[in-house]
Amino acid sequence: MAEVAGFLSAHPDAVLVRLEGVQGSAPREAGAWMLVAAGACFGMIGGGRLEFDAIAAARAMLDGGASEVRLRMVLGPDSGQCCGGRVGLVLRRLDPAARAALLREEEAGQDARPQVLILGAGHVGRALAGLTAQMPVRTLLIDSRAEQIAQAPAGVEARLTPLPEAEIRAAPPGAAHVVLTHDHGLDFLLVAEALARGDAAYVGMIGSATKRARLLRFLAERDVPPAGLTCPIGAAGAGDKRPAVIAAFVLAEIMAALGARAAQAACIAADI
Repeated sequence: MAEVAGFLSAHPDAVLVRLEGVQGSAPREAGAWMLVAAGACFGMIGGGRLEFDAIAAARAMLDGGASEVRLRMVLGPDSGQCCGGRVGLVLRRLDPAARAALLREEEAGQDARPQVLILGAGHVGRALAGLTAQMPVRTLLIDSRAEQIAQAPAGVEARLTPLPEAEIRAAPPGAAHVVLTHDHGLDFLLVAEALARGDAAYVGMIGSATKRARLLRFLAERDVPPAGLTCPIGAAGAGDKRPAVIAAFVLAEIMAALGARAAQAACIAADI
């Protein structure tokens, strides 16, 4: 939300461009939006000719004073986009009330985002936090070490606490829990805490095959089923131990798990 507020503060005269309807194939879903000012843009509605024409129409509104314009676009070869679908766009010049409404919408959307708890602010944890901060999730970087938390990437919500297990207990259902602390014993305790909830979208722990075997014995002694555990995390990286590479592959695992969870929830809601 801070980025949206910052853009609107820097560009008080702006147009909100929103995809109001989508038929067939399109580069973005209905509801996607962007802001267009005379010399800058924020967000995206799909790129290509669709976005180029939308920006031109928005800037024509700023020059001419129109308050609202509706457009229909066919995404075919003639437009330079071969998606094949049709989209409806609504362009609204933002007055103070509309700006406030957009900020409220953005705040509500952020509150509804799935939560990703990164338990451990070491090299991999910080690299992962920097990536998840760019995703449609709420990232929490958690550690008991002040010197590590102080190095959290800009814009990441960092939490210094001696009781990281309390953060797991307080997380909403469907959260992702990534355990990569500086202490193997603590890792095991946190994984057990996350698995015992039974409602996590993803529970992953950094480690080797040997560490996984020890973890499974630890869980068995405490009657915690290992179902849903990912360990080692980022295994698709084929053994590359650079923090940024591990983080990239873990991010893919997390987003796939959250996407599957969202799809399952949508099917339940539709009674499919």
